[in-house]
Amino acid sequence: MASAPRTRTPRERYRDRTRAEIKEIAVRQLADGGVESVALLRIAKELGMSGPALYRYFAGRDDLLAELVMDAYDSIASEVQAVDTSAGDRAALHALATAFRAWAVAQPHLYLLLQGTPVPGFTAPAETVDRARAVLGPFLPVFAEGRPVRSVNPLLTELRAWLRKDTAVAAWVEEWTGLSAAKPAAAVALTGAITAWPQLHGTVGLEAAGQFTGMGHAPATLLAVQVDMLADTFQLA
Repeated sequence: MASAPRTRTPRERYRDRTRAEIKEIAVRQLADGGVESVALLRIAKELGMSGPALYRYFAGRDDLLAELVMDAYDSIASEVQAVDTSAGDRAALHALATAFRAWAVAQPHLYLLLQGTPVPGFTAPAETVDRARAVLGPFLPVFAEGRPVRSVNPLLTELRAWLRKDTAVAAWVEEWTGLSAAKPAAAVALTGAITAWPQLHGTVGLEAAGQFTGMGHAPATLLAVQVDMLADTFQLA
């Protein structure tokens, strides 16, 4: 018989609430002025605590930013994983891309936190890889039955080798597709998802950064065209 979960103490619950409040304020600062505006001393002042007291909850600003990065990945993963992908692979790819973009443009300050290095010297925690894969995971089965055109072969060859060499990648692909690394479709699924990743980040990242302002197209239209081009490349139905 499984043991009952341990009841959290009042001190543990207070610590969790305080950490959540700190992160809420940091996200608000991020939205107001970008990553440079996230300041632990201002957060402490708003909460009515001393600066040193705040360090009982986060070791420093990088520690706080790392939590925000992981929370952002968890949030976008939740949105993407909730997408109904039963209408066919091409339609599923459009639906996934639309959900990805919708999350990003609704909160560009969090999306941009995931792009590049938030501050000089920042190192994302190792867990970030798994969280990013949780976002990309739903794209894998969409491409599993794809038939990539010949121009994709160089990338397909490299990713097939990676899939067979890296057990963690193989387990990730199998989790989402049910395909072992030895199956040719597993490499196709991985190649499609990896190809989709820069397509999404390129278009959505430019929009989130305001780079399309004043141009004569709707960002959603551009993304839809790119998704169709990607679907054509993998001959998705």
